[in-house]
Amino acid sequence: MAHDIASLQARRLETKRRRRQRRMETGLGLLAVAFAGAAVLVWVSSSSGSNSHATGAAIPRTTPTKVGPAPRLAIKRHSALAAEIAAVRRLASYGLPLYCGGTQKRMVALSFDDGPGVYTHYAIKKLSEAHLHATFFLVGKEIVAWPGLARREKPVAAFGDHTMTHPFLPALPHSEAVEEIAADQRLIERTVDEPVLLFRPPYEGHTPAIDAEVKRLGMVEVLWDVDSADSLGANYLEIEHNVIAGLHRGSIILMHENHGQTIRALHVIFAALRQRHLEAVTVPQLIAEDPPSLAQLRKGYDGCPVKLSDGSGS
Repeated sequence: MAHDIASLQARRLETKRRRRQRRMETGLGLLAVAFAGAAVLVWVSSSSGSNSHATGAAIPRTTPTKVGPAPRLAIKRHSALAAEIAAVRRLASYGLPLYCGGTQKRMVALSFDDGPGVYTHYAIKKLSEAHLHATFFLVGKEIVAWPGLARREKPVAAFGDHTMTHPFLPALPHSEAVEEIAADQRLIERTVDEPVLLFRPPYEGHTPAIDAEVKRLGMVEVLWDVDSADSLGANYLEIEHNVIAGLHRGSIILMHENHGQTIRALHVIFAALRQRHLEAVTVPQLIAEDPPSLAQLRKGYDGCPVKLSDGSGS
């Protein structure tokens, strides 16, 4: 099992390298377009008699859209919650992993794995103060070890299944893997008194048989397209960089609530969201209000937009 997990972590690092390469290639392409555009502007300026006022008048100024605080789940209308549940169940029927949302709205989904735990109350406090929401993928044994904490997350959270004991599921007999998933789903539902329709496999370990079981249980398998790398040992500065470099409309961001370095990075990450006028929502809200297309879903991670790391873009 240790070998399997080490191999998986190596694949995650290789995936991060390929993603950086994609961003670099896309960045070079955009730079070429930018230089070409600049050349056209210089030609237009010179051919129009260098009338700077006339040139400026042709490019209207726009005011960035301001995104207000997201409504708290505790006071959200029942109809909105029902719409989210229906949207998630509709997506679950495809049986395909979700890596990111759509790109029509200025929304991202922050997600935290492996809780609850010693840092949970700090995560709740920071999200509450910033009027932001996130999705918490809970581990059953931690719910038992930290009684009451999961319910305290409800005002700022949606919840997902992360198994009872956080094993590498492909290494288990199928029946044990199924029970790890189903038992955690039942425990979370009893704990927070709401349906659990999201699942994230520990260590990103899943198989077609596990995927089929997740679908049978009525859940969407939620992965991510932005990895903070906190579980790989990143410090708070690296976590900030990894998250901010990957931000785009529809991002699903992987973090862990049991890492102090992650909690320390949240202030800067939240500031970057405000600066880019992005609203942090739960995964169910993202699915309901800006879902990926079926074509995008079928492409997996490659269906997600590439975000440059220079702060530009969406």
